[in-house]
Amino acid sequence: MQRIRRNILLSIMLLVGTLTPLSAQNARALLNQAKAFFQPLPDTPPAKSDNPLTPEKILLGKMLYHDPRLSKSGFISCNSCHNLAMGGVDGLPTSLGHRWTAGPRNAPTVYNAALNATQFWDGRSPDVEDQATKPIENPIEMAATESLVVARLKSIPTYVDLFTKAFPEEDNPITLVNIGKAIGAFERTLLTPSRFDRFLKGDVEALNQKERKGLSLFISKGCVSCYLGVNVGGKKFAKFERGADLGRFAVTKKEKDRHVFRVPTLRNVALTAPYFHTGDVWDLREAIQIMAEKQLNKKLKDEEIDAIAAFLESLTGEIPGEALSLPTLPASTPGTAHPEF
Repeated sequence: MQRIRRNILLSIMLLVGTLTPLSAQNARALLNQAKAFFQPLPDTPPAKSDNPLTPEKILLGKMLYHDPRLSKSGFISCNSCHNLAMGGVDGLPTSLGHRWTAGPRNAPTVYNAALNATQFWDGRSPDVEDQATKPIENPIEMAATESLVVARLKSIPTYVDLFTKAFPEEDNPITLVNIGKAIGAFERTLLTPSRFDRFLKGDVEALNQKERKGLSLFISKGCVSCYLGVNVGGKKFAKFERGADLGRFAVTKKEKDRHVFRVPTLRNVALTAPYFHTGDVWDLREAIQIMAEKQLNKKLKDEEIDAIAAFLESLTGEIPGEALSLPTLPASTPGTAHPEF
């Protein structure tokens, strides 16, 4: 009996010894395959040549990001629609703006947004610096004007000092462009490294077996034709007819751009429901099936959807601690323009 047990134990040890290298080999092969399509997040925030990152500018940008006085009503801030405590979104189908007006599109996440090739669903802004200024003057978002916002900030001595330190080469630093540069500088620090980044850097055990299966399916089914690069998306435009929104056509007026939208990043996608520019799908698995059918003309099995969802959940990253700490905003003064409703 002892000999039989010993032989069984030896067989199990030999089997484990045989399977383990093969499993590691398969994971390594998947890693090499994945590296052809994806890159890990950079170790440092991506700077823009005409907007160098400095501590003073990042601090100012963080304060402006949270300051509702950039809106006409004094009620809406950048963080209202891109809540840093909620995955960088507001959790609504479409955001609510000035006088509770519902916007036409779902708010994209601000996390890792600086790595997208363009900003907004229709790609009308080239970078986060330019994007940051657009909602301020949009009549159904923050509904302010450059003159109103500049006057408010100039009436607050702390902001005058902070702008002077952030833009020391300028005689008149409080401008809408510099507001965008400051907010953009802060947003460039909002990178969320995930277990997938550890995997891409060589730690094949960073993803479990189901997540690796999902990654393999994500590649083999063709999802990577749109969702690739460092941001697992955010680089390309694709046609996606859902709702009446004409997408990029409104920007370019080209027929080929009807119902064309910028492909969103899938980083932190498990945190950013509801999905699509319409914000009408709340379940990640349902969104996966819709995309497979409409974009790839494929019907996925339930176990395939579950595996792909598991992989996408591995893209949930670590939010920088600094992003989750609220800044102390300076008080208004008697000269600060009052909220307007």
